Amino acid sequence: MILDQQKIGFIGFGNMAQAIAKGWLDSGKVSTNQLYASARNQERLKENTERLGITAIKSNQELVETVDIVIVAVKSYQIKELFEPLKEILKDKIIVSLAVNMLCGDFEEILLEGTQHLSTLPNTPVTIREGIVLFEEQHTLTPKVLNLITKLFKLLGHVEEIPTEQMGIAGLISGSAPAFVDLFIEALGDAAVKHGLDRQTAYKLISQMISGTGKLQLETGKHPGELKDAITSPGGTTIKGISALEKNNFRGAIIEAVDSILSGS
Repeated sequence: MILDQQKIGFIGFGNMAQAIAKGWLDSGKVSTNQLYASARNQERLKENTERLGITAIKSNQELVETVDIVIVAVKSYQIKELFEPLKEILKDKIIVSLAVNMLCGDFEEILLEGTQHLSTLPNTPVTIREGIVLFEEQHTLTPKVLNLITKLFKLLGHVEEIPTEQMGIAGLISGSAPAFVDLFIEALGDAAVKHGLDRQTAYKLISQMISGTGKLQLETGKHPGELKDAITSPGGTTIKGISALEKNNFRGAIIEAVDSILSGS
């Protein structure tokens, strides 16, 4: 199966679908004539597809009939009703879901036996090809098809296979936690502005610092505590700042935020 010969269609074309489409186009490995999209709001669909130069299709059935790979980019609760009239034609397609909390077992109950499908969870940095895309380990793709889909999503960043029972926490860390980081960037920026640095310079320095710090950990494989210790000298300024964070329950607040999302409270 050759990547540049595959037609790819999005059912639903919201923010995540657009981010993925943009990432693929920017990679230079996927062309505009390979991408199609359908959505309820035809006016918005027309606007968003024209901006990217891809093809808008009026109905989900026409889209499924047109493409080889179907990207399901709608809310989880919409999928069963949406798929009901499409089961027969979906049987011969490759289905990749972006929907939260829709895993292999859920699709097995909805789709006809033998339909190839994979549940994934991407995050928003896919739009600049620096994203994370989680693949559920349990799926119904053939090895050949899985290889194709892996190549396709690796164009957007890092692909990681995750056991079914860990998709929730892994999806939270890669998908929700960027909002935590954005909040940290904003708060650190406020502190910088308070002490005289202009906001745009502060944001640029902070974001680059976070990017570099992450890359350092990935490339060295060192424990984050070891990297932290390397820049905290006895009686120095950094350890005083860390002490203030610990005093204000920095670690506990992060853990509690994760617990809150997973518990739904």
